Amino acid sequence: MSATEPSKPTPPVPAPPAKPMPRKTPIPASVAPITTAPVSSSTSAEWGRVSEDGTVEVKEGDAWRVVGQYPDGTPDEALAYFVRKYDDIAFKVHALEQRHQAGGAAASDLVKQAGHVLAEATDAAAVGDLAGLRDRLTALTSSLSEATEQEAQQAKELVDQAIAERTALVERAEAIAARDLSKVQWKQVTAELGELFDTWQAQQQSGPRLSKGVSQQLWKRFRDARAVVDKQRRAFYSELDDVHKAARDAKTRLVERAEALAPRGTDGIPAYRNLLDEWKASGRAGRKADDALWARFKAAGDALYAARAEQSAAEEAESAPKIEAREALLEEAKAVADESNIKRARALLTRIQRQWDELGRVFPREKERALDDKLRAIEQGLKGREDVDWKKNNPETKARANDMSSQLLEAIEKLEAEVAAAEKSGDKKAAKAATDALEARRAWLNALGS
Repeated sequence: MSATEPSKPTPPVPAPPAKPMPRKTPIPASVAPITTAPVSSSTSAEWGRVSEDGTVEVKEGDAWRVVGQYPDGTPDEALAYFVRKYDDIAFKVHALEQRHQAGGAAASDLVKQAGHVLAEATDAAAVGDLAGLRDRLTALTSSLSEATEQEAQQAKELVDQAIAERTALVERAEAIAARDLSKVQWKQVTAELGELFDTWQAQQQSGPRLSKGVSQQLWKRFRDARAVVDKQRRAFYSELDDVHKAARDAKTRLVERAEALAPRGTDGIPAYRNLLDEWKASGRAGRKADDALWARFKAAGDALYAARAEQSAAEEAESAPKIEAREALLEEAKAVADESNIKRARALLTRIQRQWDELGRVFPREKERALDDKLRAIEQGLKGREDVDWKKNNPETKARANDMSSQLLEAIEKLEAEVAAAEKSGDKKAAKAATDALEARRAWLNALGS
């Protein structure tokens, strides 16, 4: 190889060879024996030397150790290559120290990584203060030991807390399974148990890892509680399906019977009402089935009531003249109250009542009841007058009144004499008693109309 032609170095050999590898160009006889050429261009270079055959050594303590060979380059290039190897390791050590000082990283992770870097720094194919790096790693591991213990304690506390939380979930699930499941709201119970299961999964994914034995034991309890609830829920819904099927079949038959009433029109309404009572007593068939069947059942009833509405409309149109006639009779009946002669008043009302009945039924029924109520008020007014007249003109009543009047007249004459006698004798007490009795008898006599 000429001095003017640059050489292209082959990749260096990091591991020390069993014997020195010869250079590609023979060494001239005039070259002195192999000597090392320490390079002091950098601090790391102070720890290495390169022989003329490209063998690189690193100083560790008082001894030199072969780290590799760089046969086709200059001593500076060979040393620089292995210095970069050292710098890579030193960078890792520095990064670990920075992470420890910054905080936030798990001490156990840092210890584990420091162990890997320490293994890498031991007998490393690099040139630099490898012993210093190992000392720094040892010091770092030592300073992390207390933090590691604290992390272990915290980890144990987190595991204990996780066990307590999982146990609480298990106990809540077992409490649900221990209920009287024949009386629960299954929608609520299912949601409650589903929430517990979601919480279990979230804790399992994000919480600390539990030991296999504890985890399996808790999961078995939780799974068994869920199995009890699921079994009861399946049994409940199976029974409910049977109940719904029976109700669905019964309501289907009711719908068919209701639809068969359509040709009967208005006359089918009483039968439809009976079917409606049976519908209410037939139970639930499930919301979807109930809605569909009820739509058919109601449509059958709507057809019957529509027929009745048409009939009512026709009857109401037919009743319009009758309503006008009755209203005219009511105007005429007002004269009954103004007629002082009770017999003539009764004759007038009787004629009106006869004409009223001859008009026949009036529709709608509400209108008929309103007109009847007005005529009934006039009838009751006349009847009240007749009762008063009868009491007044009844012969038996008159005879009893005359007899009582005679008795009162006699009592009045007697009391007048007693008053006069008491006043004459000056007996004021007797005079007052006789006067009070006399006034009472006179009041009774006035009440009898005498």
